Amino acid sequence: MTYSGQVTVGGPADVHELKDLMITKIAVGPMDNNAYLLRCRATDEQLLIDAANDADTLLGMIGDDGIASVVTTHQHGDHWQALARVVAATGARTYAGRDDAPGIPVPTDVLVDDGDTVRVGQVELTARHLVGHTPGSIALVYDDPHGHPHVFTGDCLFPGGPGRTTRPEDFKSLMAGLEAKVFSLPDETWIYPGHGNDTTLGTERPHLGEWHERGW
Repeated sequence: MTYSGQVTVGGPADVHELKDLMITKIAVGPMDNNAYLLRCRATDEQLLIDAANDADTLLGMIGDDGIASVVTTHQHGDHWQALARVVAATGARTYAGRDDAPGIPVPTDVLVDDGDTVRVGQVELTARHLVGHTPGSIALVYDDPHGHPHVFTGDCLFPGGPGRTTRPEDFKSLMAGLEAKVFSLPDETWIYPGHGNDTTLGTERPHLGEWHERGW
């Protein structure tokens, strides 16, 4: 089946099958958050990105194989409501950006800095620290050796613009980080955001000037 990335709260997950990695996307309420389950096809090890809410739904998606780790993209509460239950049920190691970890009320086992590698089985993800939506947001880049990159952007990049910022300097910081660390990737790069539908860098790149002009 063709992956669309279009999921709704209470609806089925959607699965993006790559050669080395399976990516399962599901939406949880009440703020329509996306959670992503990554599974290494060589080892069957699993990693969860954002235990946002509805622990029962997330644990059902994870299944009996469990998860080795869970990454929280940033400190905002709608991205970790199920984290304590998921960790208690699976024993997963927790990862978060160094500057956001103090704002997450579940202990962070691994503090993540820009350029760090996060592994799931034999698959490597590269963390990118983005400042502006929060001080310590991280995006995860999977540079698929068999195709184009895939980036899990949390709330830093969506279809139609960057994540919410409250001060002009935060907007400038976020845009600078996105342009240097995300938009440096090719147009085919697939973007998996923290809420809503997926997009590609090629779809968003022509609008960078508009985003700068409007300031959000």
